[in-house]
Amino acid sequence: MSYSTADSFRPVTLDDVRGAQKMLSGVARVTAMEGSRHLSQMVGAPVHLKCENLQRTGSFKLRGAYVRIAGLLPEERAAGVVAASAGNHAQGVALASALLGVRSTVFMPKGAPLPKVSATGDYGAEVRLHGQVVDETLAAAQEYAAETGAVFIHPFDHPDIIAGQGTVGLEILEQCPEARTILVGIGGGGLAAGIAVAVKSLRPDVRVVGVQAAGAAAYPPSLAAGRPVSVENPATMADGIKVGRPGDVPFGIVGELVDEVRTVSEDELSAALLLCLERAKLVVEPAGASPVAALLSEPGAFEGPVVAVLSGGNVDPVLMERVLRHGMAAQGRYLAVRLRLTDRPGALATLLGVLSVVDANVLDVSHVRTDPRLGLTEAEVELHLETKGPAHCSEVGQALREAGYTVIG
Repeated sequence: MSYSTADSFRPVTLDDVRGAQKMLSGVARVTAMEGSRHLSQMVGAPVHLKCENLQRTGSFKLRGAYVRIAGLLPEERAAGVVAASAGNHAQGVALASALLGVRSTVFMPKGAPLPKVSATGDYGAEVRLHGQVVDETLAAAQEYAAETGAVFIHPFDHPDIIAGQGTVGLEILEQCPEARTILVGIGGGGLAAGIAVAVKSLRPDVRVVGVQAAGAAAYPPSLAAGRPVSVENPATMADGIKVGRPGDVPFGIVGELVDEVRTVSEDELSAALLLCLERAKLVVEPAGASPVAALLSEPGAFEGPVVAVLSGGNVDPVLMERVLRHGMAAQGRYLAVRLRLTDRPGALATLLGVLSVVDANVLDVSHVRTDPRLGLTEAEVELHLETKGPAHCSEVGQALREAGYTVIG
């Protein structure tokens, strides 16, 4: 399976996806499909999680990258390949190239998480850090391709890539033939397009729903305009779907075959990541958790059985810590309060005693004594508390006020 540049807009068919599945046999894992009792109770129908976060390299990207590189002509392979990515596509290209004996160069932004940079190099790619954002990195990779003759491996805008990603859809139908709705995150659109080709060809009654982060949602305005349009300065913690413009090839497929594209907030993304960790015991990156975020946003909107595709699990530990705190705060399980008290011995102990009575767990305490807004005998205290939910947060605030404290933030 190989397409020339002039052939890059050729439609992707079920036969292409089936061919990709044969090519990937023994290369990509057939990832697990796990049931979620908690989400099933919330939705009122069975919910299954397609665990591409457990795929080799930690995401679905290996599938498309391998199919694309395997389809290159011998002279193209000899020239090597080049890619640009902040993480998942980088690792997919690096491993696929190593498995096929092709030299790979991967451009990554200077701010890319160190674990992703290290993993890409460990898979055998030459890593070059360039630019602060992916657009700058992409331009550098394309310039390198023009100068050296290396084949540029696009993360989503090529039929081979889409066919490879579509194998996820074939596996879903094999593992959960009774599925009625499939939820999948969308960035450029390669995964959603591939799944839609596979699923709609075999089961046109199954509803395919794409999910985008609200701060990087290029598909809704693009679908309304009937052509890919760019979103300026996309902003979301979900870097795996942080794409400012749909791919030309997947856009046509998504517009024709995907039934709906929804958006989710940052609060919903972080709450979904926390849920996957606590309830499903699965480490999932924010982009991979976007289908679960859609379920949390409107659980009654989806006919079951529902399959949510967890597209990746490559989350930077530093980001994970921030997201978990954000998720806890969104669920009312983390509370930050500032208040003033008299700066005298025992004052802090008295305050902590009030919090102990209402069973609030104090995570951190900080003092400010030199602010000109404070009186001579006053101190400002900021407390970070672990709580049990919104009702408990209200109980904590009420207890502080009844004890005579003025909460100022």
